[in-house]
Amino acid sequence: MQTTGSSPFTAGDTLMRMKKKNVLRIALFTVVLSLTACSTDDRYAGFTGDTGTKPDDETDVLTTANVRTYMVDTKATDETVALFYNLKQLAKTKYLIGQQDAFNGFYKNAGGDSDIKKATGSDPGLLGSDFMFITDDKNDGTPNNQWYHDQEVKITGDAKAAYNKGMVNTFCWHFREPYAGVSFYADDLSADVKAKAFASILPDGENHAYFKKKLDKIADVLNNLKGDDGKLIPVIFRPFHEFDGSWFWWGASYATPDQYKQVWQFLVTYLRDTKNVHNLIYAYSPDNSYATESAYLNRYPGDTYVDVLGMDNYGDFSSGSASGVSTANSKLSMISKMAKTKVKIAAMTETGYQVTSANMPLSGFFATNMYNAMTQSEVQLAYVMFWANTETGYYVDPSGADFKTFAEKPESVLQKNIPSMYKLPQ
Repeated sequence: MQTTGSSPFTAGDTLMRMKKKNVLRIALFTVVLSLTACSTDDRYAGFTGDTGTKPDDETDVLTTANVRTYMVDTKATDETVALFYNLKQLAKTKYLIGQQDAFNGFYKNAGGDSDIKKATGSDPGLLGSDFMFITDDKNDGTPNNQWYHDQEVKITGDAKAAYNKGMVNTFCWHFREPYAGVSFYADDLSADVKAKAFASILPDGENHAYFKKKLDKIADVLNNLKGDDGKLIPVIFRPFHEFDGSWFWWGASYATPDQYKQVWQFLVTYLRDTKNVHNLIYAYSPDNSYATESAYLNRYPGDTYVDVLGMDNYGDFSSGSASGVSTANSKLSMISKMAKTKVKIAAMTETGYQVTSANMPLSGFFATNMYNAMTQSEVQLAYVMFWANTETGYYVDPSGADFKTFAEKPESVLQKNIPSMYKLPQ
């Protein structure tokens, strides 16, 4: 879903509009690399989140010695490398629970602790943030647009606070279209702009320089995002998400598969090789339209450009039906199996059900439906992220028994029980 939930938005940015997605949108390259000299037992020793069990899949060849060879950025900081490895190991038995804008998005504007902490006594294990306001045209440092700078300070401050607590950070990017810089929703744009906006940011496009300017801003933020330990903070970056739908200007109706791959590949190489950003893990994150591996990989930019195989999924859970849960589980199982083969991280990168005055809670949404979808069929997910709470609606009930039961499952990890994520096991 879209935007942070804590601040006023420009026209077209309200959270309710985001929920009006089309939920009807429903080869494999195998990576085989040589094992290092580490013994089988040594491969899994020392990780505090591990149960000590061996993998049941011979494609799990990841070791502390070879982890960089499976990452997009072989020059990644030590903390980023450790995060990749530890997320991969964690997924064998557990998953992080996260929420978008957890430190600033509150139901009924009840500030203070995060709503997850109100419900469970602990902050989430994963914090979701957004580069949207940070890269907004109005974030230009002038006094007339101080609000946008204040958002940058708040967002980066939250990311630092999360890291200092041992939590994991993930950023999406609701990138305004490059002509007027006003909206990321396709419905807000003219037919002409929708038809040419994405192609215009390609290397030979008329707005490519504009695109690079926005990436420069992201790079500046990331290269200065440090924790109290003085280390650069690792971030899971999830750009151009839900690209299989057509509610964003980068969606399937407005970008060919080849164009999408080109833009993704440029983004990665520019940040990594030109701007020397080495604290990113890159997440590929379509919506829930895919039921087969070949369809899921239709716009996949390649193993050397992706670290996380994700899926956003609201639609399969929206009715509360057992069949919807089963469908979601089969899709997550598909992603989980691909992540094992490709030696990537699998995740449910965005999900939830918004309860408002018009939408009543779904019985057992968390402890039964979400839990079953995430754990049956030997699914291995590193994390799940729920969308932001707002004044008028919630995805996580701050007083809800159902979410608390889900959070107390043996597989669930919050900030209070998160293992060390930023150091490789010895």
